[in-house]
Amino acid sequence: MSRPSPFQRSGLLGVVIGLHVGIFLLILAAKTIAPQIMEMPLVVDLLQAPEMEKPPEAKPLPVVKPQPVKQRPTPTPKTPTPAIETTTSTVAAPSAPAVAAPDPKPAPAAPAAEPVSQARFDADYLRNPAPAYPPLARRMGEEGKVILRVSVNPQGTADSVEIRTSSGSPRLDEAAQKTVRNWKFIPAKRGDAAIQSWVLVPIIFKLEQ
Repeated sequence: MSRPSPFQRSGLLGVVIGLHVGIFLLILAAKTIAPQIMEMPLVVDLLQAPEMEKPPEAKPLPVVKPQPVKQRPTPTPKTPTPAIETTTSTVAAPSAPAVAAPDPKPAPAAPAAEPVSQARFDADYLRNPAPAYPPLARRMGEEGKVILRVSVNPQGTADSVEIRTSSGSPRLDEAAQKTVRNWKFIPAKRGDAAIQSWVLVPIIFKLEQ
């Protein structure tokens, strides 16, 4: 190939320079036309947060003081105790002397008879226990009144215990008789001297309802 002439090289150089100038002008034009973005201040309004509804406060419940429960005492079954009645016994008074035929001479006055006190079993200090209620008689519902005839010696103990009136139950009669044999008595007295005597002891056997 033939080398380009100076004229051709000058034309090519002019074209290259023209292209660069055109590109430069395009760049300037682009910078001029490009819209400018204005920085707008960011405005932030602080909104007050809505008040949260408070949950209703729990009111304390009134304190109820527990009332002490009165415990009723458990009634204990009472063992029926036979009742002992007081009674009186009579001691035969000495027979009056026969009236003799009138004597012309005045007879001397007879000495006054000494007072006689009857035997007793109901004094508190004697502490005579009541007869025990027989278990079999209690289960069978047996009740009744027994009257005992007791011979009391001058020492205040029972020589013999007889059944004057039965209660209708041999078990009740035997329980009363067995207990009274061991009782202490106040012996009968004629004046200040203790004497032998008889006394009646009534005992009632009754079940409590």
